[in-house]
Amino acid sequence: MTLSAALAGVFDDLASGYDHEHHEAVARALLDLVRPGPAEAVADVACGAGAVALQLARSRPATAPRVLAVDLSPGMIAEGRSRAAAAGVGAAIDWCLADAVPLPVAGHSLDVVLCASSLHFLGGRAPADWRRALRPGGRVGFTLPAVTHFRPSARFSALLAADVPLPRGAGDADAWITAQGFTGAVSRVHDLGPRRVVVTTAVAPGGR
Repeated sequence: MTLSAALAGVFDDLASGYDHEHHEAVARALLDLVRPGPAEAVADVACGAGAVALQLARSRPATAPRVLAVDLSPGMIAEGRSRAAAAGVGAAIDWCLADAVPLPVAGHSLDVVLCASSLHFLGGRAPADWRRALRPGGRVGFTLPAVTHFRPSARFSALLAADVPLPRGAGDADAWITAQGFTGAVSRVHDLGPRRVVVTTAVAPGGR
């Protein structure tokens, strides 16, 4: 079984009972840091049930570009579509069933890439693809669980990317994304119940 198939299977199994409350809190923290503009082209990478895409869609004018929400789990995409329809923002999100790396977009076509609660599964190939997809000076925003508070199940542990070290704090996340070719990194640490999440934003190379 490929890694993509294994990830899809795990998240399909979780789709109907997903922890929406936690992921909504993560999405709020991420959007508060990155603050995508109303005219910016945005992708929600490995979107799960769409916590980031839904919150962003609710806050943007009807004239804003549709948010691209990409995930490899059919169950998660179906859950996200259902939640978007219930929230009245179904037309504001372009749901795409696909592997998140590479993103199914042209090079330098996005202003903002957002990735909540997923980078530690995607691995170091993800920021390389984000540099391809982002316009010069575009922004990335992502979250990682703090290693001090992360207790994955054996099934999840087997799927973690070895080349994305979980941060102990903001400095670790800043240093890692800077080493991936981004600049201007800013990270914040959020305690969300018993979980600690590091939220990071940085700028793609080539901006003025």
